[in-house]
Formats: sequence, structure tokens, C-alpha cells
Amino acid sequence: MTHFNNRKKRTVCVLLCILLLTVLILPVSAAGKAERQEVIVGGCLFGVRLYTDGVPVVGIESFETNNGKCSPAHEAGIKLKDIIIKINGTPVTTSSQITTIITGSGGKTITFTVLRAGKEKEISVTPVKATDGMYRAGIWLRDNAAGIGTVTYIIPETLEFAGLGHGICDGETLSLMPLLRGSVSEVELNSVIKGQAGIPGELKGSFRGGKTGSLISNKKTGVYGVMITLPQGVGEKLPVASESEVREGDAIVRCAVSGSVRDYTVRISKVNCHSENGKNFVVEVTDPALLGITGGIVQGMSGSPIIQNGKLIGAVTHVMVNSPTMGYGIFIGNMLDAA
Repeated sequence: MTHFNNRKKRTVCVLLCILLLTVLILPVSAAGKAERQEVIVGGCLFGVRLYTDGVPVVGIESFETNNGKCSPAHEAGIKLKDIIIKINGTPVTTSSQITTIITGSGGKTITFTVLRAGKEKEISVTPVKATDGMYRAGIWLRDNAAGIGTVTYIIPETLEFAGLGHGICDGETLSLMPLLRGSVSEVELNSVIKGQAGIPGELKGSFRGGKTGSLISNKKTGVYGVMITLPQGVGEKLPVASESEVREGDAIVRCAVSGSVRDYTVRISKVNCHSENGKNFVVEVTDPALLGITGGIVQGMSGSPIIQNGKLIGAVTHVMVNSPTMGYGIFIGNMLDAA
């Protein structure tokens, strides 16, 4: 009987210890990564090549035939933002595959399998011969994208990274491009087009060398992936701030608009914890050197890390086109949560 009681007591003690550990651990998880994690602060440029999972429809048009204008895709029910994943039951991944099937159809009906709002739908389209003799369906497609941006942070232990502060979207439909695969390369900055009121500026660069990393996901909060090696010009570790620590006032933006990673002064205002789409606060460039180089915030600076009171608070996301000295930023916690 004594042996049973001792075992029972030990079991109760173990359960109490587990419960106590759970209580201690849960607040750390609930508080989120953004209050405790240290990351390597980015600021370097990177090149992105993205290939889509399926082929998005980015335009629908009518074309001339011997019987007048028509658009077989539109008439069959194909819509903008549909993602074509199969033709006649066979998976497709490139626009050239689809174009070859349409032009070689001889006017026979083709079954498109599309993703629309996350659900598969089959649509029968009958290509028509245009006045140039080619069979067409009347759709514009896009299966890849390439550009440059700025790395926001890198996880020291794994070299996982995030950049841009916003997703890569199709320029026609503004919808997020579904990622099949993607790669990262170093970038050589060639020139800077200064921003003007109504005309956003841009960093012009070229991809340099081979693949230096891979993309894993393309989300509203940015692009995420893994580096092969740590990029040049970065290495400083800083703690990340929670939303409640972000204050209106002076801060620093880190970017490579002069060819190397440097810090420039900015001012933070209109902090909004509930805002979405990468517009959690307003960033105003105040540094004369940065204003002299770029005129403010320009394309290619998206993802530039913002530091305040020794902590990483977020990243640049968008420029205000009519006021290029100003733009928006996203909380670093939102990027980490999405990762």
C-alpha cells in the first residue's frame, strides 16, 4: 500500500511539473516571436526570379476573325485571375505550353481546368482562327516574374530570410502570383532614377552571378526563402520590436541605394496596429544624403529594414506616389508571423 501511494505521489508531482512548464511556456508563445527574437538585419539588394504554380490569366481580349471580332475564352466563361492548372486533363506550368496547345488545336474544343477562389472548375473553350491564320482563345497569360528588392532580415541559425514587405503581384490584375518555385541572386546596382511627384523612382540593377538562395513562399507580407550564404554587407544582429514598442519619431532605414549598405534617417508617424496591406505606419525620409540620391522612397527599396531605439521595428513597403519622400512600413512582427 505504501509503494502504491509513493508511486501515486510521484505521478501527481510529475503531472504538476508538466502543468507548471506548460503555464510558463504558453505566455512566451502567445507573446509572439517579435518580442524576443534576434535577427540579422538586412538592407542589401537581392534579385528575385519567380515561376508560378499554374498559369494565371492576366487579360482577356477580342480579336479579328473573318466573321468579326470574338473572344472564345470570354464567351466560355474564363475570367481574370483564373489560374490554369490543366488542359485536357494534363498539368500545365508555362504560358508557352498553353499557347502551343491553342494554336495547334485546329479549332477543336479544349477543356481548361482552372483554379478560381481556391476551387477547381472545368471550362470548355473552342479556339477560333484569327485573320492572321492562327487559332486563338483571346487570353493573356503570365507564368514568371523577375525584379529586385531589399532583404529585411535573416535568421542567423538557418539563413531563412524575408524581403520586400509585400508580395509579388501581377501588374495587370494586382493579384498575388502563386509560387511554384523561385530563386534569389545577388544584384549589381547600375543606376538610380529619382522619384518625383506622380512618378515613382526606381533602383536599376542587374543580376550578378548564380543562384544564392531559394524562395519558399510569396505572401502579402513579403517573400520568404533560404539563403545559401550570408550576403555581403550584412551581419549585425538586433532584437525585433513588438507593435507596442513602435513610436512616432526618429528612426533609421538601412538600404543599399549607393551601392553599399548604409543607414539613413527617417521619421515614423501615424502608427496603426490594425492596418493591413503593409501600411502599419508612415515613413518620411529626412536624411539629406538619401534625398539627394533617390528623392525619397523608390522601387527597389521595398523591404528596407527600419530600426528604432536599437530594435528592428519593420520594413519599407510602398511609396506615396504623389509625395515620394514618404511611404508606408509594415511591422516586423507581421512579417515574422507570416514566416
